[in-house]
Amino acid sequence: MTASTHQRIVLASRPRGEVQPDNFRLESAQLPDLGDGQVLIRNHYLSLDPYMRGRMSEAKSYAANQVVGETMIGGTAGAVLASKHPKFAVGDMVVGMLGWAEMGVADGATLRKVDTTQIPLSAFLGVAGMPGMTAWYGLNHIMKPKAGDTILVSAASGAVGSVVGQLAKQQGCRAVGIAGGPDKCAYVVNELGFDACVDYKAGNLVEDLAAATPDGIDAIFENVGGAGFDAALPRMNAFGRVALCGMIAGYNGEDVSIRNMRHMLTSRLTIRGFIVSEHLELWPQGLGELGALVVSGKLKYRETVAPDLASAPEAFIGLLKGRNFGKQLVKLI
Repeated sequence: MTASTHQRIVLASRPRGEVQPDNFRLESAQLPDLGDGQVLIRNHYLSLDPYMRGRMSEAKSYAANQVVGETMIGGTAGAVLASKHPKFAVGDMVVGMLGWAEMGVADGATLRKVDTTQIPLSAFLGVAGMPGMTAWYGLNHIMKPKAGDTILVSAASGAVGSVVGQLAKQQGCRAVGIAGGPDKCAYVVNELGFDACVDYKAGNLVEDLAAATPDGIDAIFENVGGAGFDAALPRMNAFGRVALCGMIAGYNGEDVSIRNMRHMLTSRLTIRGFIVSEHLELWPQGLGELGALVVSGKLKYRETVAPDLASAPEAFIGLLKGRNFGKQLVKLI
C-alpha cells in the first residue's frame, strides 16, 4: 500500500469565545504505508459532537487537548480499503476515531466492526453508537429510574437526550424534555413519546417546567446546564439523582454558575458527572440492547447531515448553537 493523498480538516487556531470558521483549515495530507496490524479506512460519515469544543481549548479536561495543526478529533464510520490486520478484511464496515478526514489508518484496537444489514451505517455514530451508549449509561447506572419516576432531559431532541427519554418511557417513567423551539418540542412529544416538553425559548421556563412536572422530578439527565438546570433544582424530589453529561451552556469558555444550590442539600441530591468512554466494559451490553431496539423499531432517531467535508466547520458551529435536529453528521461519500 503506497501513500495516498486525502483531504482533512485541522485545527488552525484555538477559539476565543465562539468557534469561528477560520479556526479550521481544509488541506491535503499524505497517508503512510500500512504497517503490520494496521487498517486503511475510507470514511463514509463523520460524527460531530459537543465534546469537541472542549478539546479545542487549552483548559484542563478529562482528555488531551486537540493539537493545533493536527486533524480534528472525531468519530467516523466507513469501509476498510486495505488491511494488514487478521481481524479486518477489505469491505468490512467499521467505526473508529479517525477524525475530520476522508481516510485514515488505524490499528485494530481502536476499531469496531459493525453489521449494516439491519442498521444503517450512520446510526452507529448516533443511536447505536457513542451517543446512544451515553444515554444508556447515564440513565441506567446513575439515574437508576423506577417505574413511576419523573425524569427530566435537557437537549431532549438531540442525539443523546432523545434516547434517554425513550429508554425511560420503556421503563415506565414519566419523561419530560427541554428543547429549543416548538418544532423540536413537537418532535419530542409526538414522535419520541415523551409525556411533555418545555420550550426554553418561549420565555416561561420556570412556569412551564412546573406545569410539566406536577409531582416533582426524580432524576435529571443534564446536557446543557444554565437556566434549565437552575429551574429544575427546586423541582427535585428527595434523594433525586442527576447524571451530568454535558454543559453546552458553557462550551464557549464562559463560567456556568449554578443557582439554587441549596436544593442539593435540602433534597439530598446525588450529582455525578461521567465520561462514557471510561466504562468500555459495559459497551457490549449497552450497544447490544440499543441495536436490538433500533432493529425492532422501538428506538427512533433523527439525523442532520451536512453534505461534505468542507461543510463540517459550519455544521459544527450550528451544532453548538442548537441548529441541528437530532444527531449531527457529515456525509463524506
